[in-house]
Amino acid sequence: MENFDLHNHSTCSDGLLTPTQLIDLATRTGTDAIALTDHDNIDGLEEASAAARRAGIGFVPGVEISVSWGETTLHVVGLNVDPASAVLRDGLEGIRVGRLQRGRQIGAALAKVGFDGTLEAALALAGNETLLSRTHFARHLVERGAAKDIQNAFDRYLARGKPAYVSHRWASLEEAMEWILSSGGVAVLAHPGRYDLKPMFRDEMLTQFKGLGGTAIEVVTGSHRPEQYAHWQRVALEYGFLASRGADYHGPGESPCEPGRLPPLGAALTPVWSSWAH
Repeated sequence: MENFDLHNHSTCSDGLLTPTQLIDLATRTGTDAIALTDHDNIDGLEEASAAARRAGIGFVPGVEISVSWGETTLHVVGLNVDPASAVLRDGLEGIRVGRLQRGRQIGAALAKVGFDGTLEAALALAGNETLLSRTHFARHLVERGAAKDIQNAFDRYLARGKPAYVSHRWASLEEAMEWILSSGGVAVLAHPGRYDLKPMFRDEMLTQFKGLGGTAIEVVTGSHRPEQYAHWQRVALEYGFLASRGADYHGPGESPCEPGRLPPLGAALTPVWSSWAH
């Protein structure tokens, strides 16, 4: 099986490595092709593509779009998107606008539990207010000793039901799918095992995703525990989805697996790249 890794982040969203550094890492780990899928942002694709050409590895232009589905935030990855698509660019710009306002609310909530100055610190880590995310707040909380690691910061302060959780309306599933498909991309449901949905709602979501043109789900991903792989393989086969594989890599010390180091997809699955890898 080709070593394709189709879910990774850079400093153009909430990753720690620049697009070029990410490609360099993928080259060292023996990755045959890598996708850059920054959150709601495609600004790093040109740099990453050039770095991949220099390194002699395949590159898949991508994006990870934040979606509000009822009260649940889903992530939909677009693969092989056209970065020049006006529909995609305009849609992503529209949902990035709300990041600063949400950040202000998170900062105010953290101040109420004794952490002043978190907005300014998170903005400094993000480098751009339109890229500001909960991960930047989490990194700051770790830096100041309020949490032992990123996951702990979410578990204590930033996740749903915690003191600094702020809900936000992202793109609708219909909008995200339109942006991806209109740009010539393939829509992949990211890390389905992370969504806290009862079986009935999970089935409704998967059915709606497929009905809107969803092609694949991530089965082997750094955001799934290894014991979840078999379950999501069964789901992919049941619904007729292609399967994707990606580290969901954010940076050293923050991600359980580097790009290209995940186990392969199960032999029963059809990889999402099967039709365009040759």
